[in-house]
This record gives sequence, structure tokens and C-alpha cells, in this order.
Amino acid sequence: MFSGLQQLGIASGDDLKETLTNCTEPLKAIDQFQIENGILLPSLQSALPFLDLHSIPRLEFHQSVFDELREKLLDKVATIASEGKDGDRTFCLRYNKLEDLLGKCFPLVKVPSIQPVVMCVMKHLPKVPEEKLKLVMADKELYKICATEVKRQIWQDNQALFGDEVSPLLKQYIVEKENALFSSELSVLHNFFSASPKTRRQGEVVQKLTNMIGKNVKLYDMVLQFLRTLFLRTRNVHYCTLRAELLMSLHDLDISEICSVDPCHKFTWCLDACIRERFVDAKRARELQGFLDGVKKGQEQVLGDLSMILCDPFAINTLALSTVKNLQELVSQDALPRDSPDLLLLLRMLSLGQGAWDMIDSQVFKEPKMEIELITKFLPNLMAFVVDDYSFNVDQKLPTDEKAANLYPNTLPETFIKFILENRVACEIALYYVLHITKQRNKNAILRLLPSLVETYNDMAFSDIFLHLFTSHLTLLMEEFSAEEFCTALFDGFILTTFSSKENVHRHILRLLLHLHHKVVPTKMVSLQKALEPTKQSAEAVKDLYTQLMEKIESLKQSPVQTAETPPLELPLRTASTPAAI
Repeated sequence: MFSGLQQLGIASGDDLKETLTNCTEPLKAIDQFQIENGILLPSLQSALPFLDLHSIPRLEFHQSVFDELREKLLDKVATIASEGKDGDRTFCLRYNKLEDLLGKCFPLVKVPSIQPVVMCVMKHLPKVPEEKLKLVMADKELYKICATEVKRQIWQDNQALFGDEVSPLLKQYIVEKENALFSSELSVLHNFFSASPKTRRQGEVVQKLTNMIGKNVKLYDMVLQFLRTLFLRTRNVHYCTLRAELLMSLHDLDISEICSVDPCHKFTWCLDACIRERFVDAKRARELQGFLDGVKKGQEQVLGDLSMILCDPFAINTLALSTVKNLQELVSQDALPRDSPDLLLLLRMLSLGQGAWDMIDSQVFKEPKMEIELITKFLPNLMAFVVDDYSFNVDQKLPTDEKAANLYPNTLPETFIKFILENRVACEIALYYVLHITKQRNKNAILRLLPSLVETYNDMAFSDIFLHLFTSHLTLLMEEFSAEEFCTALFDGFILTTFSSKENVHRHILRLLLHLHHKVVPTKMVSLQKALEPTKQSAEAVKDLYTQLMEKIESLKQSPVQTAETPPLELPLRTASTPAAI
């Protein structure tokens, strides 16, 4: 308990024990010990007997004085630390004062009553002496309780230790993102991409990482290196999201020490504004293009970080939505894709984002080459689909006897099918077009495109992000699930084609049915129950969802028979099925 007192020339309990062991008159020895080690104020000596008369123990008195002095010292340390600015004379003087104080009190760091003072001084020291940092790092208890400001100084020269601190946070972040994709809520208005960028970076993990980094550029670089390494190892795009969120969190705090040296800062800031609006307008498109064109020779490595930021699903979502909207505008203007600079930039950024993993893995920092046929053949095909959709919408408003028999061709162009299978940018745009027509409740357009989604580039149509959005959008078509043709095309023709080998697909189907089972054709629901029954090898999440589905179906069977006068309640989809949700 008294470790370090002897080093400072202060008597400890051991000294008193030795004195009493060797003395002949213990009472006199105790009095002498009190005089030598009590508070050295002559005016106080006469007051102590007065306190004794009131039965106030000396320990209680000294402890209260000690606590008061400690609080005053802590306040003084904080005052000294706030004086002057880095680099000026006052800063140097306060630095010296704090360093001297640390030298005097550090030997008492293991004394509980003194420990707060030692920790406070270290916290306010811009640079704690190396030998003291090593002593703190070697003692797990001291390391655990020391301030983040001190830990930063330890971490910057101990990447492995910093990695151990950061790793649980990174794992927590990924788990949270994946859980959000499998959320039990299905709604067009409240999906994975609904939260604003500013709200997202107020999350626990981002805030903790931001605090751990502070203004330390070295620690920031370490975190970025961790994110790049994990992205390469796992291909998990959520690490790209965290890369962007972390930079913008530091931007929110105006940490210029880091923002000014990160070459991606202004690009990310501009892209963040686009993500907030869910659209890349012409002005911001020019700004983003200026950043991309401004990458100088010899600094091409910056493209690796830019591609990672563009690989963020929130960025991809914004770019893809903007691309579909741009194609609609081109149709209304009777213009071609190659005539739109904004569209070409969107394709360029989508290509850069989709190629992030390849670029960082190969360390070849060059923008992917854009296929000319993507612009001259694939996009015109997609625009033709848009025209068909316009024609269909107009036809739907005509009297029944004037409606066309079938406005949609039975087959899709071979170029379209080839591109969504071989080109990731084309596949991404096509998938977002499917989401667009689903949101428009265009059943015929969906049925036309569903067969082509069975085989897509890298199975992107069966990715968690697309299926999360697609199932959310399908809630707008809940009435269509009562039609055999629609259910067969959706389930048998698309979703069920790979669910047995892809557990994530199994989960998404169950999520959808939990909300729509009461609308699905009864005969189809029976076959789906059999097909979706989990095996012994299935994950617990799949088994839990299936159990929930069975309980809901059983509950529906046991509920009173609905009559025409008593329409069924559709509580799970009340919001999403109303026109206001479009």
C-alpha cells in the first residue's frame, strides 16, 4: 500500500513498525512520529488537542485535509494544462511544471489515494516520458485505468496492442451492420439505407474509435491499415463504410490535424452530402470529377482509398439510384447515354467502387477501363425497358377495351443478359432498376426481369443488400401474392433457385414470409413450408425464423374465420402498403 513512500523520503507504516519494535517508550515514540510526519504547520499544533477533546480521530482529520489538498492539486494541474498554446513559451513552462510534478508523484502511482493525481498529470502531459509509459504498459491494472490520452501515446508505438483494443470494436461494427440487413422490419421507408450519414456516425463504434484516435495521425493511419487488411481478407464492404464514417466523424469534430492530411477528405465530404440527399446533382458531380481528375502522377495510391470509399454500400446505393434516375431523364429528353457527362461520371465512380478489392489486392492503382458496349448497348437496352414501362403505365389508364394485350416482349435482349452476368457495374444498375420497378408496383415489368436474375455477376442478385431491399420493396405488392403466377415466378423462378446452398437467401425468404404468409396462395404456402424446413445443419437464426413462421401460420389457422364484413388486419404491413409509403 505504501510502495514508493520511502523513495520520496516519507515515512511509511513499515517505518513506524520498526520504530516501535526498537524503542523502550512506545508512547513517546508515537508522539515523536506524529510530530515528524504530521502536517507541518506550527499554528495547527495547538488545534490538534482541541480536536482530540471532541473525539475526532487524527486519521479522520488528516484524511479530510488530504482529500481537500488533492482536489486543489487536481484543479491546479488542469489549470496549468490549459495555459498557453502548443509551441509558445507558456506551453513549454507548463510542460516542464507537469513533468516535474510527475517525476515527484509517479513513485506513488500504486498508492490508491495518490493514484488519481498521477493519472491526471499524465493525462495532461503532451508527451509522457518513455520510461513511465513502459511501466504503465507493463502493469495491466495501471494500463486499464489510465486515460485515453495516455493510452494514445502507448498505442502509437505498439501497433499490436492498439490492434487488440480496436479489434473487438471492428467485429462489433460488422455484426451490427449484418444484423441490420436481417432486421425483422420490412418497409420501404425504414430499411438499411434509411439512416442519415450523420446519424450513422453517431453510433457507438464510430464514436469510440474517434475518441481513441483523437488528433493522432499515426493512430488514424493504423486504423485505416486495419480496415484495408480486413477488407482484403474478408471482402466485407462494411469495412469501406467504416472507413468513410470514421473520416467524417473526425470532420464533424473539426480535427484538422487529420482531415488536412487525408487526401480523401474533400472527396468524402462531397460524397457524404450526396449520400445524405440520395442523389448526385450536376454541381456535386463536377466537384467529384474534379477530385478524381486531380489525382497527380506519383500519387495514384490515393485511388486505392478513393475506391474503398466508393465501395461503401451507401455510396453505391446513391450512385446506382442516381444512374437509374439519369436514364429516366435521358428517355424524356430523347438523348443517348454517351451524351450525358453526369451519367458517364456515375459509371466511372461505380466502376471505381466495384473494383476496390481488385485494386487494393493487386496494388495496381489505375481506374478500371470502361467497356464501350456498356454505354452503347447495355444502357440503351435499359432505356428501352424504361420506355416499355412508360407505355405500360399509359396503357393501364385506358379503357379496358382499348388496352393492349401484352406490351412486354416475352424475351430479353441477349446483350442485357450477357452484361448482367459478366459486368459488375451493369449488374448493379440492373438490380437497382429492378428495385425501381418494384417500388413502382409494376408487376409485369418484374415478372419480365426475374428470370434474368437467377444468374448474375458473382451472384449479386442473392447478396444480402439486394435481397434486403428487394424484400422490403415487395411489401408494396402484397396483394399480388394471392396470384399463383406471381408466387411461382418469384419463388420458384428466382428466390428458391439457390436457397439450399445459400443460407442468407433462406433467411431472407423467411423474413419475407413472416410478413406476407397470410397473403400467399394457400397451396403455394404449403409447398414453401416444406421447401424451407431447416435441416440439422441449418444455423440457429434460420431455425428461429422458421419456428416463428410456423407459429404465425398456426395462429392464423386458429383465429376466427374472416368474413367479408370483417376484413383481416394487416398490421405488419400497414405503413408499407399505403400509398404514402411510396
